Amino acid sequence: MLLGLLGIRLMLLSGNTVPLPVSSDVMHAFTQAVVTNDDEHGDGFQLTFTLSKGLLDFGLVSDGTFDPFTRVTIAAVLGVVPEVLVDGWVTHHELTPGDRPGTSTLTVTGRDMGAKLDLEEKNEAFDNQPDFVIVNRLLLPMARYGVVPQVTPTTDVPISVSRTPWQNETDLQFLKRTARRNGFVTYFEPVTLGVSRAYWGPELRGGLPQPALTTNMGPSDTVKRIGFSYDSLAPEAPSGEFVDPIFGLSLPIPSLPSLRVPPLALSSAPAYRRTRLRDTANRSATQAALTELAAQTNAPDAITGTGELDTIRYGNILRARRLVGVRGVGRTYDGMYYVKRVQHRITVGSYTQSFSLSREGTGALLPVVVA
Repeated sequence: MLLGLLGIRLMLLSGNTVPLPVSSDVMHAFTQAVVTNDDEHGDGFQLTFTLSKGLLDFGLVSDGTFDPFTRVTIAAVLGVVPEVLVDGWVTHHELTPGDRPGTSTLTVTGRDMGAKLDLEEKNEAFDNQPDFVIVNRLLLPMARYGVVPQVTPTTDVPISVSRTPWQNETDLQFLKRTARRNGFVTYFEPVTLGVSRAYWGPELRGGLPQPALTTNMGPSDTVKRIGFSYDSLAPEAPSGEFVDPIFGLSLPIPSLPSLRVPPLALSSAPAYRRTRLRDTANRSATQAALTELAAQTNAPDAITGTGELDTIRYGNILRARRLVGVRGVGRTYDGMYYVKRVQHRITVGSYTQSFSLSREGTGALLPVVVA
């Protein structure tokens, strides 16, 4: 169903396995949609509706449109092709009755496709299977919902006589734990209507950047506000030792470059914090190096930026987990950034996008940021 607002249209679909456009009555009751795309904590949504009570109950509560674990898809259309903001499941709803007609509300909250994998704790061993094979196995049941796995192969192959991977949590928690162990990220992200991808691999900092965020350039400005902070305690330099199995010597773990490539800043922030890896002594050289690499990669970026877009002037939908250029802030903070989080807030007549950016240091790699 389409909802006109300042030349931008909203599509709202719901269903069980395959979501379909909601009825016109549902769209007439629509008040607000808040969609959060978060690189670290996953995606989610919250929908608010104004209710009208029938003879016995509120129609939108009793008709099953937003029952628990109903699939919901929210998309925005700025041109011809809809861009899906979130595809997920209803996990919670809240009814607030009002004492006057038109003041009762229904608030529907949900999470991305990964919520289906967070329902059952398991206790299972995976003999002689590397992490990426296990991940592909766990994601296989999600194919019925149009979820396509994008899994990066890993090189560490455990042998049952020395180490056996165990799962003692939900599938989603296992995906996140093994991702961090390898210095990876994992998330569920919509691709198009009815299709999502399950990504498990290194943070993607390549590809074409999104249209630049512009400030202090008069008519060319696209942001309402933007600010940056430098946390010198965020980067860390991990170190540790492992024991050579042949000679019994304690050897330092070789330092490896971060998996966050390519660099986005001209000058990386130095790591003032020196941390020690406490659980690498009895691991192989490969496993110890992987632990050190994961700890270094998982450390937060020193530079973060936050702000809010003027969606109409920007003319695009800013997406998390991609690159974007910033210009007009000055040489220190201009340049390319990784988009960590975007919150879309849509009401009738209004669409705002709040964002959070990050990178490893200061200074732009190129003298000009292309709009």
